[in-house]
Amino acid sequence: MKLLLHVCCGPCASGAVPWWKERAGQVLGLFYNPNIHPLLEFRRRLVGSREVAAHVGIELVEDLAYDPEAWFAAVGGGGDSRCSRCIDQRLDRTAAEAAARGCDAFSTSLSISPWQDHAGILACGEAAAERHGVEFLYEDLRSLYGESRRLSREWGIYRQKYCGCVVSEWERYRDAVEGLD
Repeated sequence: MKLLLHVCCGPCASGAVPWWKERAGQVLGLFYNPNIHPLLEFRRRLVGSREVAAHVGIELVEDLAYDPEAWFAAVGGGGDSRCSRCIDQRLDRTAAEAAARGCDAFSTSLSISPWQDHAGILACGEAAAERHGVEFLYEDLRSLYGESRRLSREWGIYRQKYCGCVVSEWERYRDAVEGLD
C-alpha cells in the first residue's frame, strides 16, 4: 500500500512514520501547514520534518506556501470550529495530493498528539476522502506520544510548545500574561 502521511512537525512524525511504515509499506510524507505562525516557527517545523524524514528514510513533499492572510481568511475566528476548519484544510490538501500521486490512502501525524481533536481528525479525514476519492486511514496513535518525545530528543529535533497558529500560542500563554496586570 502507498500511503501519503500529512506531517505536522518532526516530533509527531518521529513516532507516526515508523508506525505507518510497518503497516502500510510505502509511506510518503507531506509537509503542508499554513497554520504555523510566525514564519520562523514554520521554518523550524519544516527543518524538523526534513530531519525526521531523513532519519526514517521517506520522501517528504513540501508545500512551502506561507500566507498568513489566506490562512486567517480560510480558518478565521476562534473557538473549537477554528481547529476543525484548520484540520479540514490540511487533510483536504493531503487527500488531493494523495489522489494526484496515485496513493491508496492518506493519514496524518496529528493523530499522535494528546492535544488534538481526534473526533475532528476522523470526521475531516473521512470528508476529505469522500471529496477526493482516496481512503482515509485513522489510527489513534496517542500511545506512541512518549516514544515520539524520546526519539525527537534523541535525534535533536526541535520540539514546539504550541499547536502552530498564533491563536493557540496566545491560548497557551494567556493566563501568564493576564497575571501581569
